[in-house]
Amino acid sequence: MRQNNINTLLVVISLTIVLAGCTVGPKYHRPVTEIPGGYRGMAPGLDSAGTSATSLGEADWQSVFQDEQLQALIRKALEHNYDMRIAAERVVAAQAQLGITRADQLPSLSTSGSLDSVRQAQTSISPVYRAELGQLAMSASWEIDFWGKYRKATEAARANLAATEWGRRAVTNTLISNVATSYFQLRALDLELEITQNTLQSRRESLRLTKMLADGGAGSMMDVRQAEQLVFTASAAIPNLQQQIEQQENFISTLLGENPGVIPRGKTLEDQPRLSSVPAGLPSALIERRPDIRQAEEHLIAANAQIGVAKAALFPSISLTGTAGSQSTALTNLFSGPAGFWSTGAAMSQPLFEGGRLRNNVRLTESQQRQAVLSYQKTVQSAFLEVSDSLVAYRKTSEVTQQQQNLAAAAQDAARLARVRYEAGASAYLEVLTNETNYYSAELNLSQARLNETLAVVQVYNSLGGGWKQ
Repeated sequence: MRQNNINTLLVVISLTIVLAGCTVGPKYHRPVTEIPGGYRGMAPGLDSAGTSATSLGEADWQSVFQDEQLQALIRKALEHNYDMRIAAERVVAAQAQLGITRADQLPSLSTSGSLDSVRQAQTSISPVYRAELGQLAMSASWEIDFWGKYRKATEAARANLAATEWGRRAVTNTLISNVATSYFQLRALDLELEITQNTLQSRRESLRLTKMLADGGAGSMMDVRQAEQLVFTASAAIPNLQQQIEQQENFISTLLGENPGVIPRGKTLEDQPRLSSVPAGLPSALIERRPDIRQAEEHLIAANAQIGVAKAALFPSISLTGTAGSQSTALTNLFSGPAGFWSTGAAMSQPLFEGGRLRNNVRLTESQQRQAVLSYQKTVQSAFLEVSDSLVAYRKTSEVTQQQQNLAAAAQDAARLARVRYEAGASAYLEVLTNETNYYSAELNLSQARLNETLAVVQVYNSLGGGWKQ
């Protein structure tokens, strides 16, 4: 009889191994997406997708941002920024969730033991009774994963872990971009403050000379008042710039995971190293490199696997159970003699009526999978849009910077000539006022143009998925 039970158990196990490969639910296939042959916005100086597979996004951030002080800030942010630390903990949580889900595929084992001592008082019909009972048992249960319910759930959990890891890389990408952008904006404000302070000093000297000319009869009080307007305009701009600088430093401190404080500087905005070219690479490679695209695909893989979990719930579930142990009224005989016992069993359950809950759950997971497909395709399309926009911005801001340099040079010479003409008595001070104002505005616009060109490089690098590779 015992041999028959063992043979039955072996048959069940063999069937389990044979049927273990049966899974329900669709297999994953990457959705078809329309990939352009090249990025819109390519221009001379930018390697087109047809001529080079190299992309700026494949470069490490140290080679893109060569200011040593900026590099130090980025390293500090990667270590202490709260978003980075939260993203890292999300990865840890996803790893734990994968372990929990994967454990459902394995048998569960438990052990139990008991020791009871009973004493019954003497009665009119029975003498004093005393007995001891000891028991030690081990139980095992295993729900056979015939239909791949647990395997599909593990596949979904593994995809969610990968999505979380790609999400952490996306946070890294964004953080590096934000630190670089904020730092360059800070250096632009520093440059504007320097321009304003130099302008103020020059205008104060002009005011002094204008007063001397007015006192000597070569000028008028109108000239003095106009010169004072230039001085007061520059003076009023300085506190505003200083406010913006301190607030920008506070923001950068927050990115670094620190309380507001002074941010150390490196190279000026004018001295920042310029890249000789900004290659975009192949559009098809963007799908493999952009962390947000990879994250969206992993979410799609998880949603695809959940369909299998939902469909498996429609089929019977089969469980094997077993218990073995030893019991005795004497502890000395607990592990000897006829004290041993064991039992095995199998159970099957099949849902018959759930009010449509299970089939609607399948419909729900299928809809969620279709949503994930659309989300993935939208993410890919948005990525191509961002790359194209950033390339256009880089090309056009470079052109604007060149024209602003020409404009600033012309405005500077015009202001010089206007000063010479005024001091020679050939023109009114209004001409000096107009040309110096134009020169001051041209310098500020040139500073903004240089900033926009620098930020365009940051945007290209970010949109190409650069920065997360360490």
